Amino acid sequence: MNGDSKLYEILKSLNISFDYYEHPPVPTVKEAEIYWKDLEASHCKNLFFRNHKGNRHYLVIFDYRKNISIYDLEQRLKQGKLTFASEQRMAKYLGLKPGSVSPFGLIHDTENHVHLFIDKCLENVDKISFHPNINTASLVIKNEHLKKFLKWSGNSYEYLKLYD
Repeated sequence: MNGDSKLYEILKSLNISFDYYEHPPVPTVKEAEIYWKDLEASHCKNLFFRNHKGNRHYLVIFDYRKNISIYDLEQRLKQGKLTFASEQRMAKYLGLKPGSVSPFGLIHDTENHVHLFIDKCLENVDKISFHPNINTASLVIKNEHLKKFLKWSGNSYEYLKLYD
């Protein structure tokens, strides 16, 4: 299996089962869409932001078919001015490279620095998919298992309506 071996060890230790789907590198959801067409899961965009001061970081997860303006997101999240976090910050806090962002990167955030905002429409879906910290595969897990993983990570998270 491609991906982060540490991630697979953690999922196994948590008794989190998953379906693994390998595909060519897909750094954007637009490119990944062709490989997701037969997967029964909610697919997500995962965006990594920092606040204006650079002392807070946020992973924002929402349905891949939606577009969100940063201004609108700033109003909804109430965290001040947001900008995309740099590649260096992404490596530091999530251990990831651009194009492979997913909540599974939280295995590298040992100080629980990153806060997650997850769109409310994903709260009760049955299955959800993310890259396993590399963009050459997708994992499909039950949503209840995502919540179990997030609890294990210790990172704070909340479900919030991110768009109309």
